[in-house]
Amino acid sequence: MGRDQLQPRQEGRRYFAAFSGTSGVHLTVPCQPHRLAATQPVRQLAVLSGGLPPELVRSSSILVLDVSFNSLTGGLAELPSSTAETPMQVLNISSNQFTGRFPSTSWEVMKSLVTLNASNNSFSGQIPATYCLSAPSFAVLELSFNQFSGNIPRGLNNCTMLKMLAAGYNHLSGTFSEEIFNVTSLEHLSLPSNQLQGSLHGISKLTNMVTLDLGGNDISGNIPEAIGDLNRLEELHLDYNIMSGELPAALSNCTNIITIDLRTNHFSGELTKVNFSNMSNLKKIDLLYNSFTGTIPESIYSCSRLIALRLSGNKLDGQLSPRISNLKYLAFLSLGINSFTNITNALHILKISRNLATLFIGNNFKGELMPDDDIIDGFDNLHALDIQGCQLSGKIPLWISRLANLNMLLLNNNQLTGPIPGWINSLSHLFFMDVSNNNLTGEIPLNLTEMPMLKSTGDATQFDLVFQLPVYNCPLLQYRVVTSVPTVLNLSHNYFTGVIPPQIGQLKELGVLDFSFNKLSGQIPKSIGNIINLLLLDLSNNHLMGAIPGALDNLHFLGAFNVSDNDLEGPVPSGGQFNTFGASSFDGNTHLCGPMLIHKCGSAQAPPTTILSTKQINYKVPFGIAFSAFFVVGVLYDQIVLSRYFRCIY
Repeated sequence: MGRDQLQPRQEGRRYFAAFSGTSGVHLTVPCQPHRLAATQPVRQLAVLSGGLPPELVRSSSILVLDVSFNSLTGGLAELPSSTAETPMQVLNISSNQFTGRFPSTSWEVMKSLVTLNASNNSFSGQIPATYCLSAPSFAVLELSFNQFSGNIPRGLNNCTMLKMLAAGYNHLSGTFSEEIFNVTSLEHLSLPSNQLQGSLHGISKLTNMVTLDLGGNDISGNIPEAIGDLNRLEELHLDYNIMSGELPAALSNCTNIITIDLRTNHFSGELTKVNFSNMSNLKKIDLLYNSFTGTIPESIYSCSRLIALRLSGNKLDGQLSPRISNLKYLAFLSLGINSFTNITNALHILKISRNLATLFIGNNFKGELMPDDDIIDGFDNLHALDIQGCQLSGKIPLWISRLANLNMLLLNNNQLTGPIPGWINSLSHLFFMDVSNNNLTGEIPLNLTEMPMLKSTGDATQFDLVFQLPVYNCPLLQYRVVTSVPTVLNLSHNYFTGVIPPQIGQLKELGVLDFSFNKLSGQIPKSIGNIINLLLLDLSNNHLMGAIPGALDNLHFLGAFNVSDNDLEGPVPSGGQFNTFGASSFDGNTHLCGPMLIHKCGSAQAPPTTILSTKQINYKVPFGIAFSAFFVVGVLYDQIVLSRYFRCIY
């Protein structure tokens, strides 16, 4: 090997291991992360760099070659036609930085090849179709997370031993090949996030199928009754396609199924057609954003192992059944954007679900009264509660104060009245609070500035809930753990009065602070400059006066800023993030001056403004933000990506 090939670099947490001998596996480079015990001294681990020497690939003695999880670069060269047959059975080059087209003839000398894993690289071009012609025992082809394009290769029906075909997250296109349905040995078919078209007719031939993942494509048509022939099926992922029709009754025959993910399609009809009680192993059902009608089928409550149920974004109605309490392991329940009724009944039923950690029931119960019932207790493990968009009347209820583990509270877009209750800071783990678009009154309570998780994260990992299903907000940002959600305090579009308390600067962990569209007065506190992690600050449409504090220039991560339609005066701070904000951030403050405004500092008077005040614009939709990463190693943070934030959550 040349010095430029397979050179270990002392970086990262990988290791190189080589084993030689006269039989068995002659070279193995597992390079997997190595976890050290806390009592062991930390040592640096090597990462391989350079190219992959062709001598290794055409070796006459190597059975298994695994160089995964390194930083190998370059392409894979075609082996000469004169290359002798190799005994290699496993080739794993995944998670490197390989580029270029994939070899098409090299595999002809690998007649013993069983497994090929080239996932998580940057290979391009078409996927070759020669594996099975050369290697009759070929069983595993893993090419996910590359840049392959073109059609699924023809000739797959020659792969009589193929058990796994995975090529998700590429650029594959064309019609979903009928030849795949002839590979009856397939157990795992994973082609998500491509541009494949076609339908599932012909699926009945894949009777050995355990995992079927075609999510994120353009698959159309319905789920055929033949799905019931796949009695070994455990995972069904057809999310983000354009499928339609009713769910077939034969789906009940998939008695081994564990996960059903059909979110974001055009399915319709009543769910009662499927007998879920036959699916004793079912753990997750995700039917988000379809057009299902009727009530929740009672048979779902027989799925005793169910841990996650999402029916949001459909046309379901009725009341929640008491039988849902049979789901002892239910941790994630999302029923938002339907037409369910009787919120008091729903909460009384759900309060005994001791494992329930995520409850999203917003955009239901239209015009009902927010239950303020001391009998509503329980919810011992609840971390996220969404009751937004219901137009509920009443006050922020006392029973919420007993949700000791609550991290997220969304009560926005209701008709709640009265003040923010004084017990709010007793929710010691709360870091996301949105009560915007209500009729709340009173001053901003000092207790709000004492919220522990907004002052300091403390041991946040102790409460780091993993969502059983990915949680989305309206711009389709996705969150897997609750503490990856940004910290938010949103009181906008209410009737709060008085001043912004200077103690607000104690909330140093805040990412979003939105007090817009209220009746606040006084000055902008200088202490807001202490909230150094702030990404969005919106104080627009109030009665604030005085200067914009120069201390706000300390907010180096601030990506969105709005103080329009107040009575502010003096110069706009210069430098830092303030150089990135346009005139619209300051509209309606005729006594402000600055380089981005019509009125430059030092001019005699402000010329008449021709820009419409934001009060004249339909600005009822909250100002928002989508969050990009702060840092990539060695690269400075540039700018926060602006979008709307958490208008809805599912």
